[in-house]
Amino acid sequence: MAEIITILLLSLMAGAAMPIGALLAKFDLVHPSLLGDSWRHFIIAFGGGALMSAVALVLVPEGASKLPLVPAALCFAAGGICFYFLDAYLKKLNSSVGQLVAMLSDFIPEAIALGAAFAVGEGTGLLLALLMILQNLPEGFNAYEELSSNAQLSSKKIILAFSGLALVGPISAATGYYVLAQYDVLMGALMLFASAGILYLVFQDIAPGSKLEHQGMPAIGAVAGFLLGLMGNMVLLAS
Repeated sequence: MAEIITILLLSLMAGAAMPIGALLAKFDLVHPSLLGDSWRHFIIAFGGGALMSAVALVLVPEGASKLPLVPAALCFAAGGICFYFLDAYLKKLNSSVGQLVAMLSDFIPEAIALGAAFAVGEGTGLLLALLMILQNLPEGFNAYEELSSNAQLSSKKIILAFSGLALVGPISAATGYYVLAQYDVLMGALMLFASAGILYLVFQDIAPGSKLEHQGMPAIGAVAGFLLGLMGNMVLLAS
């Protein structure tokens, strides 16, 4: 009982990072001089670095260990292709719904993997939870600034929507813990599928969006995000 409560709390904290990031972005829009362009782009790139560390240190190693080479490669390729078409479709919608779906597209598989990791006793659960928090904060920051340009959405509605997304985390984590953890191959396929999708999102949206002419802060942000994931992974391996 204590373990499932821990999982639900961790997944809720990871989801809550999105509205917290949105609140930070709201403050930044009111007082733009406090952060400035360099730190604003640092925050966006930091989320990209955290996403990359989740893929490299948790999702791909765990997923690949559960599948033979060919099925693993097919699942990974399918993730990249599906996210490509999903991204194209959401861009055609050109609405706030597309932004929310994009945020859920990496949050849900990660939350499921979080629950499954605890169910099978793997030590990656805490690390994955930390990485989810680190990525969702800048993701909420970036998404709020994009959505706030839509005159149809007030800041209150955006933050409420992000808070609603946070509730999806515990539901997904519980599904991974109680249902999907017993299906090792399926979990491996899901992790690899999500990994390719996350990589697509990083290179399609986050990396180009964090670029700042004649400034190295975005690149440092990406390195810092990955570094925290690496340190967490090394601590777990040493324990």
